[in-house]
Amino acid sequence: MRTRVQHVPVAAAGFTLIEVVLVVGLVAVLSAITVMMMPGALLSARADSGVAQVVSTLRVAREEAIAQRRNVRIAFTAPNRIVVSRVDVPGPGVTVIHQTVLEGGLEFRLYAGVPDTPDAFGNGAAWSFGGAASVAFTSSGEFVDENGDPVNGTVFIGRENEAVSARAVSVFGPTALVREWRWNGAQWTN
Repeated sequence: MRTRVQHVPVAAAGFTLIEVVLVVGLVAVLSAITVMMMPGALLSARADSGVAQVVSTLRVAREEAIAQRRNVRIAFTAPNRIVVSRVDVPGPGVTVIHQTVLEGGLEFRLYAGVPDTPDAFGNGAAWSFGGAASVAFTSSGEFVDENGDPVNGTVFIGRENEAVSARAVSVFGPTALVREWRWNGAQWTN
C-alpha cells in the first residue's frame, strides 16, 4: 500500500504581514484601554476593601459578644482605627480584644455634597450613632448605646480628596443588621 504525501505551499504555512499588524494593533488598543481604566478600578477596590474591614470588624465583635456573654464595645478613633473591647465583669474595666486599622489610605471621613445614606441614621460626623458617647454589642446581639438602649448609626470612610471612594456602613440597633453602601458619584447604592 502506498501512502500519499501532500505538500503545503510555503505561503499557507504562516501569517501574512497584514494579519500580524492587525493582531498587534488590537493588543495595543486593549492594553491602552486597560491602562486608562486601572487607576479607577484600583481606587474602587481599595475603598471596597476598607468597607469590608469595617463590616468584618463589626460582625466579629457581635459574635464575640454573643459567644462570651459579655458586652463588647466598639470605639472608632480618628483617623482610621477601630478598637474592640470586652466589658469585664465585675467592672468597670475593659479588655481590648483586637484593633483594626483601615488600609490603603482610607480613613473615617465625610465629603461635602455627599448626603446621608438612605437609612438616614445621620451624617453629622464620620461615625454617627445618634449622639451616643459609646456603643457596644450585647450578649443578645443588639447594638446599644452607653445606657443599654438600641441605637442606629453609620460609619463613613474614604480617601482624602477622592469623593468617589466614599463608602458607608450602617448598623440597625435592635437586630445589629449591618449594611454596606457605595457612593457612585450621584447616589448611595448597596
